[in-house]
Amino acid sequence: SHLEIAISAEDDIELRRLTLSNRSRRARTIEVTTYAEVVLAPSIADEMHPAFSNLFVQTEIVRAKQALLCTRRPRSHDEIPPWMLHLVAVHDADISEISYETDRSRFLGRGNTPRNPQALSTPALSDSEGSVLDPIVAIRCRITLAPDQTATIDMVTGVGADRDACAALLDKYRDRRLADRVLDLAWTHSQVVRRQINATQADAQLYEQLAGLMVYAHPFLRADPALLRQNRRGQPGLWGHAISGDLPIVLVQIADAANIELVRQMVQAHAYWRLKGLNVDLVIWNEDQAGYRQQLQEQILGLVSAGPEGNVLDRPGGIFVRPAQQISQEDRVLLQTVARVIISDQRGTLAAQVGRHVPPERSMPLLFADGAPPLPADDAGTGGNGLPPPAATQADPEFRDPWPFEAVAEAFQFDNGTGAFSADGREYVITLREGEPTPAPWSNVMANARLGTVVSESAPGYTWFENAHEFRLTPWHNDPVSDTGGEALYLRDEETGRSWSPMPLPRRGRGTYRTRHGFGYSVYEHLEDGIASELWVYVDLEEAVKFSVLRLRNLSGRPRRLSAIGYVEWVLGDIRARSQMHVISELDPGSGVLTARNPYNTEFEGRVAFFDADGDGRSFTADRGEFLGRNGSLADPAALSREKLSGRLGVGLDPCAAIQVPLELAPDQDHEV
Repeated sequence: SHLEIAISAEDDIELRRLTLSNRSRRARTIEVTTYAEVVLAPSIADEMHPAFSNLFVQTEIVRAKQALLCTRRPRSHDEIPPWMLHLVAVHDADISEISYETDRSRFLGRGNTPRNPQALSTPALSDSEGSVLDPIVAIRCRITLAPDQTATIDMVTGVGADRDACAALLDKYRDRRLADRVLDLAWTHSQVVRRQINATQADAQLYEQLAGLMVYAHPFLRADPALLRQNRRGQPGLWGHAISGDLPIVLVQIADAANIELVRQMVQAHAYWRLKGLNVDLVIWNEDQAGYRQQLQEQILGLVSAGPEGNVLDRPGGIFVRPAQQISQEDRVLLQTVARVIISDQRGTLAAQVGRHVPPERSMPLLFADGAPPLPADDAGTGGNGLPPPAATQADPEFRDPWPFEAVAEAFQFDNGTGAFSADGREYVITLREGEPTPAPWSNVMANARLGTVVSESAPGYTWFENAHEFRLTPWHNDPVSDTGGEALYLRDEETGRSWSPMPLPRRGRGTYRTRHGFGYSVYEHLEDGIASELWVYVDLEEAVKFSVLRLRNLSGRPRRLSAIGYVEWVLGDIRARSQMHVISELDPGSGVLTARNPYNTEFEGRVAFFDADGDGRSFTADRGEFLGRNGSLADPAALSREKLSGRLGVGLDPCAAIQVPLELAPDQDHEV
């Protein structure tokens, strides 16, 4: 297979061309399925309230053209709704079957993500269309390739002013010759853009590397951690310099007129990014101490004004030239803190700074360097999987007083096959069998006057402080399909490497789980490989503290070595993308508690979040990249394959807090974390 991706220089469409060749000696039947989630709204609307924003999207199947159309119902008389198209065109092969899907819940299935959608295990998509609650565009086509046959599949996604404009684009790009033209013109257009700003191919490659650091914040070219810790100001501190702070910021520091070439390159880079549609604020610091004449300042302004960037001086998404001596020390720290890229003439050429080699962080050793040992063929002798055995009664000689925790009720009412109320009405008990999720998240909201949390029947949800929208401690994705979040708990068998969550998500074990939602608490019960777990989640009546109490009992009949691992992603604001650059993770020297604070969020100034667990010999990390791993997920984090966590802390990381606690359980022994 070979995939090419290009943006049309003529129309508002993206073309993805997939070339498939059958190199075997027999005919092969291949299914190709596309998938994209529809927004059709400003990104801030989608980030703030995706579930509400999605309610206004309507979808339509255009079978005659093998395409899907989407639009947004207007919310006011003067709103002009956009239209979106998605097309699949197959060349040099015949389509034996084609189907469509526009409902995300049907494509993914409850509790699944695009990594493991249920649609890939169904013979065809459902052909749903209309006012779906969670819109996507997905098309599946089945083709058969003879030996040595090659087929080309063009997948086109674009936008038009109205339905007729989208229909015209569909007709146009079903023609292979016009689709070929997109790829041809993409190369030509890139040459025209470079020549328009007089940049070489090497220059363009440098500018694209820098663009990646602005789209995805990374510590590579940011300020030193020691300086990042000094900042005490927020976004309003930028406004006095005519900088909004809403766009990524690139800072160029120049002190010597002999290095003016560096400024010229960065001004050229800014023009390149603007032509590519990437809006960035370029701040140029003149650190020359020449005095009255300010020759370097005039030279910089002359260089900017003489080129195509002269019309964006001191405008949003433009260039800001500032003498460093006119900026206070506090503002100097602030500007360096918010800059995603800092280029200085004291560090060599632009190519040298972008190409600088940074040694990788030290990784912790793998739990099993030669691979995990084989798992038992069955569960004989391990105590099985599913639900823990019933609790002993007071008449039983093995009775242990569970106070303050209560055992599950014995009698129920209003049972619907998945959930039921306890006879006394104090709990709603949900039984989650494998492959039988609830139709939607069945949630429990627990809060006191200051802190609250939302948990579902499967996932630990999210937590907030003082304001559920403006100061989230952990992320809230508002996703009723996948039920994803930024909190997780895991158990790991140190002898076999097997790991699972004590609740159904994010890493489901084998067998049945039981969830009990009560007034002010939720309980999750499970039995995995002979380890019975009971997780109690609740919020303190007065203090801003969320408790997750994990009770374990070894029913396997043999000694066990385990690890309990807790994880939270820090937000400390409204949207994680805004705050993650500024979160400072530290270890309190007196108590050993992991703390996190966000000095850039001045509306909630002085707030310090913490994450802690009891237990000896624990390890921790504040680096999400270490815990999840490259392209990792909470369902399969890289940390579960390593001996322990590294102890990494600081600022400029992708912030989280994770703690691993080792445990040893004798047969029939209880332990509480």
